Amino acid sequence: MSQTLPSTISASLFEACSDFIAETARELSERGWTPATSSNFSMRVDADHAAITISGRHKGQLGRDDIMLIDLQGKAVGTDARPSAETALHTQIYCRWPEMGAVLHTHSRTQSVASRFFAAEGKVRLQGWELQKAITGYSTHESVLEIPVFPNTQHMPELVAQVDAWLDAGKPLHAYLINGHGIYTWGRDMAETHRHLEALEFLLACELDLKRLRAS
Repeated sequence: MSQTLPSTISASLFEACSDFIAETARELSERGWTPATSSNFSMRVDADHAAITISGRHKGQLGRDDIMLIDLQGKAVGTDARPSAETALHTQIYCRWPEMGAVLHTHSRTQSVASRFFAAEGKVRLQGWELQKAITGYSTHESVLEIPVFPNTQHMPELVAQVDAWLDAGKPLHAYLINGHGIYTWGRDMAETHRHLEALEFLLACELDLKRLRAS
């Protein structure tokens, strides 16, 4: 893939971000969290740009040529490649929180089932789990961590508006589910984002297990 970079971004920086995304994607694919060509991942490159997966690529087989540069309006920079269809959900995070450095969106079975199961409630309410402390800003299991479940739509501005409405209402947001879809989470760097994703996968599985046990 031909990629022309702005003069403010070095090839080595963009390649490092691309390699980091591809390495993370391969690991998540091995866990079964990115079936088929689902999921999308990104990293902030600088204040005005992010590296993101190209649409339709198998996430377990990504290389540098499968990552592209976008601006924070979601437009391709220096390439004819097409970014993920959900690019606006990534750039929304980077625009609202300049300190955030990575966004991960996966489709594990647990995340997908939880998104359907809790859709009627509109959120997953987590409380009492020690692993909640893996989420930045949470220091006790006694706190309440709410993960909203937004209705699915192919029209990205609708999803962006739902996320904005949640935040504008003053509600904390560290991740969200999309009904029948998967999870989005983010962090200041890829390591923090990965930690959030892994913790939330575990917590959602625990909540689903509790529901099954209480129903039996």
